[in-house]
Amino acid sequence: MGDSQVFTPRTKALAKNIEQIGYHDLNGKPGFQMAMQEVDGRYYIYSATFAHPGWHILDVTDPAKPEYVKWIDGPPLKGQGTPKIQVAGGLMVTALGGTLPFLHGTEWGDPFDQGVIIWDVKDPVNPKKLGEWHCGGMGGVHRFYYDGGRYCHLSATYDGFRGFIYVILDLADPTNPVEAGKWWHPDQWLAGQVPQPAVHGDIQLDMLNRAVMHGPAYPVGDLAYVSYGGGGMMVLDISNKKVPQLIGQLKHHPPLAGKMSGARCHTVLPLTDRPYLVFTTEGERYHYFNEKIIADSGAQPLNILGMVDISDPKDPQLISVFPYPEIPAEWPYENFTNIPGVGRGPFGPHNIHEPHGHPALEDRNDRLYCCYFHAGLRIYDLSDPYIPKEIAYFIPPDPPKWLFNNKTGDLFPGPRIGTAEDILVDNRGNIFIDTFTDGIYVLRCTV
Repeated sequence: MGDSQVFTPRTKALAKNIEQIGYHDLNGKPGFQMAMQEVDGRYYIYSATFAHPGWHILDVTDPAKPEYVKWIDGPPLKGQGTPKIQVAGGLMVTALGGTLPFLHGTEWGDPFDQGVIIWDVKDPVNPKKLGEWHCGGMGGVHRFYYDGGRYCHLSATYDGFRGFIYVILDLADPTNPVEAGKWWHPDQWLAGQVPQPAVHGDIQLDMLNRAVMHGPAYPVGDLAYVSYGGGGMMVLDISNKKVPQLIGQLKHHPPLAGKMSGARCHTVLPLTDRPYLVFTTEGERYHYFNEKIIADSGAQPLNILGMVDISDPKDPQLISVFPYPEIPAEWPYENFTNIPGVGRGPFGPHNIHEPHGHPALEDRNDRLYCCYFHAGLRIYDLSDPYIPKEIAYFIPPDPPKWLFNNKTGDLFPGPRIGTAEDILVDNRGNIFIDTFTDGIYVLRCTV
């Protein structure tokens, strides 16, 4: 296995320039995307979930002692996913979408609601449902942007379109959210093309290679920067929200990203005070793979974190690529790409800290935080955009058991390896990361 190495679970975290100050196990229900608000000097985390439909609320005013406040059930449907969440301006927006059989142990065709729910969270521990918005298609709502204003920027599926498209939702009346506009790549309009077979024979992998939105879209004035899967980054003029217009694009696929990895363009994050943007492609969770799956798919392309110059939005240019994550001396394998039981898999980054203009969150133009799947949390210095430098890391321990699996228990043929998923940094400098099958770790960077 993996060049004669043997996978051995780690029971301790590995860290450089980071200290762990707190932890909560989330009552055995792993979290996914997190959001935060500060109310009367108290800090609250709202966590979407990975394999259990619903949402956690935690009081993290004392980051060393996270206090579990409440669990809110999501729709009780077999295929229901509730992966994404945003909180701002006294509103909470929660996404409804379908689960993925290869990660959640469900089946294609299991029922689920799709769209968003709007909640009043002015009382931070007692959310009140205000309204719902529903879409069609095959997936529901995935990632989205909401900063407390009038508009919510969604990645959503629609009947008649392939994959996720860009939808702008008007929340002027949160009890009755309505579509303000939408945009899609021409290849996504099914009525405008002759159906073609999947290029690689797998409809899901083929979808990832196409121009389908991953999101979120980041509005900056009259522009929106949108991560659009195999289409790369799209720059849209949204001055007329009913009819957004494409004005720029940064293509990268191929050669970057692809094969067995996740979203080809996962996230684009404009810096708030500098003419640069962070561009990411997505790796994948190694426990989904074994050596046969990887051997059959061949060599895997490079996934990246990169810096993009957006001084001219019509001509965005990739100017640098972040370094490969530093390998701790205590890491038991040769690197993060070649793992026993998997082989040389589709290694790469995942979620980054996204301030979204929220006052409770840190917004530093000189620092980036990234959950890099099994390479853990990585922190980078962006002072020189041409030479991003890694300054700290935290790799959580391997979980002692799976907290969810399919009925036969063989959903994950690869190693039970610690996998960082989402990241949030508050305005006090406290770092919160959650994991695929574990709880929330509370950290502080010491540099």
